[in-house]
Amino acid sequence: MDGFVILARFQLVPGAWDAFLAAVRRNAGASVADEPGCRRFDVLTPDSGTAGEVVLYEIYDDAAAFDAHLRTPHFAAFRAATAALVQASTVERFRLDEHVK
Repeated sequence: MDGFVILARFQLVPGAWDAFLAAVRRNAGASVADEPGCRRFDVLTPDSGTAGEVVLYEIYDDAAAFDAHLRTPHFAAFRAATAALVQASTVERFRLDEHVK
């Protein structure tokens, strides 16, 4: 295994777009800067211009590094800031077998 991937999908409440993006960008930046096991943290938004869903693509060294991410102060701040902004969310976990770089 070359890493551990998280795909997190968020369906936002109407009008939550700007506030959610600001909070998730802070979380993403802190994750990459402050967590040695976080390799990548991308915020994906729809190409169609529909401001209703945000997908996060995150790569960690392993599952333990992701579990450590869930215990950070910046993640707690993100959860608190976005709790009322999200209608639904899902988190999928994957093993990364990277063959092309």
